[in-house]
Amino acid sequence: MEVQISTDNNVHGGDELNQYVEAELRSALSRFSDHLTRLEVHLGDEIASGAEGVDRRCVIEARPAGRPPVAVTHHAGSVDEALGGAVRKLESLLETKYGRTDHRKGGDSIRHSPTGDPR
Repeated sequence: MEVQISTDNNVHGGDELNQYVEAELRSALSRFSDHLTRLEVHLGDEIASGAEGVDRRCVIEARPAGRPPVAVTHHAGSVDEALGGAVRKLESLLETKYGRTDHRKGGDSIRHSPTGDPR
């Protein structure tokens, strides 16, 4: 799973921010790594005037193998909060899309489960 991170002119990016964002994504989305080929993270400041408020934005676009891309957006007062909210939204979205494809409803039936009975 490849991770690409971009920031606008008002968010100070760098190696430290990139490592933090990548670690958060890999930690939260590790169970979906077989389904995802690339994650694109866009961090931005919508107001850019230094005013307090909910002006930080995080957009995460996930590119699943063989399926159309999906994206989530979260606005918050800081980059950390915006990233955390977007990661939670993406995790929920991926769970809805892929959580059910890996598990059959009800699991194994009684006829197919090993009982240990030698008969």
